[in-house]
Amino acid sequence: MFVTFCAGYVPLPESVRDIVLRHCLHDHGVKAHIHAVVVMPDHVHLLLTPLRGADSNPHSLVEILQGIKGASAHSVNRSLRRSGPVWQEESFDHVLRSSESFEEKLEYIRQNPVRRGLVTKPEHYRWLWVEQG
Repeated sequence: MFVTFCAGYVPLPESVRDIVLRHCLHDHGVKAHIHAVVVMPDHVHLLLTPLRGADSNPHSLVEILQGIKGASAHSVNRSLRRSGPVWQEESFDHVLRSSESFEEKLEYIRQNPVRRGLVTKPEHYRWLWVEQG
């Protein structure tokens, strides 16, 4: 599943992007298998596969995103000594239909900081995490 959610105010300071990346990876292997994540100054892209819970049902995307967005918003606000929404309410998700589409989305995430002119190579972007496999 390919997911995008946007910041309610921009740009997100670098220290905040560290916090957001940490929260995106917090439940890796618990509620979702995270394949890739990039935290941009104004949005986040995730490539993930929901995992099954104790009841054998997959964790819902709503549950996964509420966990990430809620916990990260709390930490971001505490870090910045502010209150209020950090993320826009809605997010955009796309169910991937083939391995070809998976590779396209993975490369899209990797190249996002390059396309935005933030770095010349994806590996140089501090807030990009791609599963090594």
